[in-house]
Amino acid sequence: MPQTLDAAAVRSWCSLALEALGREREEIDAINVYPVADGDTGTNLYLTVESAAQAVEAVFAAHETGSSVPAPADAVRAMAHGALIGARGNSGTILAQLLRGMAEVLADTEPADPEGRGAERLAPALRRAAGLAREAVAHPVEGTILSVASAAAEAAERSGPTDVGATVRAAYAGARAALAATPDQLPVLGRAGVVDAGGRGLLAVLGALVRSLTGETPAAFPMGHRRYEDPAAVESAIESCAPEGGPAFEVIYLLEADDRAVARLRARLDRLGDSLVVVGGDGLWNVHVHVDDAGAAVEAGVEAGRPYRIRITHFGAAVEELPERVQRAVVAVVPGEGLAGLCAEAGATTVLARPGEPPASGELVEAIRRAHAREVVLLPNDATLRHTAAAAVEQARTEGVRVALIPTRAAVQGIAALAVHLPDRRFDEDVVAMTTAAGATRYAELAVAERQSWTMAGICQAGDVLGLIDGDVAVIGADLAATAESVLSRMLAAGGELVTLVLGDEVPEALADRLEIYVREGHLAVDTVVYRGGRQSVPLLIGVE
Repeated sequence: MPQTLDAAAVRSWCSLALEALGREREEIDAINVYPVADGDTGTNLYLTVESAAQAVEAVFAAHETGSSVPAPADAVRAMAHGALIGARGNSGTILAQLLRGMAEVLADTEPADPEGRGAERLAPALRRAAGLAREAVAHPVEGTILSVASAAAEAAERSGPTDVGATVRAAYAGARAALAATPDQLPVLGRAGVVDAGGRGLLAVLGALVRSLTGETPAAFPMGHRRYEDPAAVESAIESCAPEGGPAFEVIYLLEADDRAVARLRARLDRLGDSLVVVGGDGLWNVHVHVDDAGAAVEAGVEAGRPYRIRITHFGAAVEELPERVQRAVVAVVPGEGLAGLCAEAGATTVLARPGEPPASGELVEAIRRAHAREVVLLPNDATLRHTAAAAVEQARTEGVRVALIPTRAAVQGIAALAVHLPDRRFDEDVVAMTTAAGATRYAELAVAERQSWTMAGICQAGDVLGLIDGDVAVIGADLAATAESVLSRMLAAGGELVTLVLGDEVPEALADRLEIYVREGHLAVDTVVYRGGRQSVPLLIGVE
């Protein structure tokens, strides 16, 4: 594998870091005892890197229409900017500053080194990153992610400017050794018998950089609690580490302000609380602080500039709720009471979309909260809800929930996705399986025209039965049953193994019987399942897998 620090390597780094944090997030959450034992460090780091990865993908997407590829400088700057605007929690905010420091140095490799090899620049980049991160923290503490970052930089500098692969391997080894030493540096970690959670997440990110540049998978750091064999003893030790009488709220916001205003803001917030981290520059900052008076922290931001994306978390509520959360849940929008019951029996939290009353993003966010899970798969089951669902996902992610949006365009696609859902499978694998099942399901619906209009199948009159396949009118008929048969004939011409029929309240059982016979006689290898959807916006939904 070519050891070049080009745009493709940055893209790969983001992808591999996200994969690593997704795999290790739960265990990193479990060892989170400092500065607050709120069990979310792994989740916060994952969300921070996810935002960085999305920013890098946007840079590549902008070049898809042309023959050029992004410059290395554009890719690293996008990664740092994405992390800045998406940073979550104390460790996520520090990671954003680390990436910013690296970007400042690596972006300068381009004029002298157009291929971005930059072996001589990686160690200075890590040094700049570690220095900026320490400057961003009001009161740096050893035995944390800061110590791990400094050790990575020192090891990279000792390796000398040989090649990028050797430098990044040395940085990883230094970080790994520093992480192992954190319980001896920070008493709260020693009492709990764990390493620093933020440092553990940074090691995963550095391991991804090793893989992206060398193709090698570095030796993994042993996960879990190392000083206790009894899980109950570990839990008791962690609980004993939770500070009593500490600040009640975590406040995070993005801030548009100049440097002088931010300097005054730092001083004011430092008096208000602790765990103060202010990262960023060039007029855009990410502010993180733990306080008792959340309103005063936000007011300080207003006086300094323009705060937005404000997130306030009450620590007590988070700690009390976390043990009760399930690992994974599915939230599904359904068009009728019948499907709501069916999806609920399958374990999904449902949102009812009444005819003419699509749910708002707030309703979807509330359903995600109601699912009370660390990971949520959202099935909108309606093409018109795409933007609404995306807004709900963004809001839920700011609250620390890992959410995947599967763009199901109809309820039958949601049923297909739910049928293959396995909560014990890895989250990414489960999402891929559900997305594949939904994508392999063609959908149709039969509706009654309300007025004369032009369609892709010709002119329809009020009262005509319209057969829509994948959202477009394909058949116009006068009879519900005959039109349904015509729609099925078109859909099954392309093949299929299973037909799903969802009948509205007003549709008689005889129609289902007729359509089952029609399918069986014309397609012997195709099975049919029938559900009652209850009161829904259209009389019949059809899915073909």
